[in-house]
Amino acid sequence: MTIKVTVENAVQAKQEIEKFETQGYSRDNIHIFAHFKERADDINDALDTKDVGVKEQGFLESMKNLFTSRGDELRSKMEAAGLTKEEASAAEKELDAGKLVIVAHN
Repeated sequence: MTIKVTVENAVQAKQEIEKFETQGYSRDNIHIFAHFKERADDINDALDTKDVGVKEQGFLESMKNLFTSRGDELRSKMEAAGLTKEEASAAEKELDAGKLVIVAHN
């Protein structure tokens, strides 16, 4: 099952991640998305969560993302984490507003 939560900051993200862990989700299957890559990387590092990579996306999709816009990359990664195309599009709009999107899947 895939769950998406939107939060305002890293403190709220930490609380949500702890909730996911109590529900049986592994940190390897919890992904935090932010509009700016550096912010997402910093938060993922601080909270010991993972970026969506080749494992979830596949090699070709990962390579394609090297040459696309940040918005296209984010939507693609959120879809690889388990969101539908429509959910990923709506989540990207939340990212544009400065929020963080957390996706947990098993």
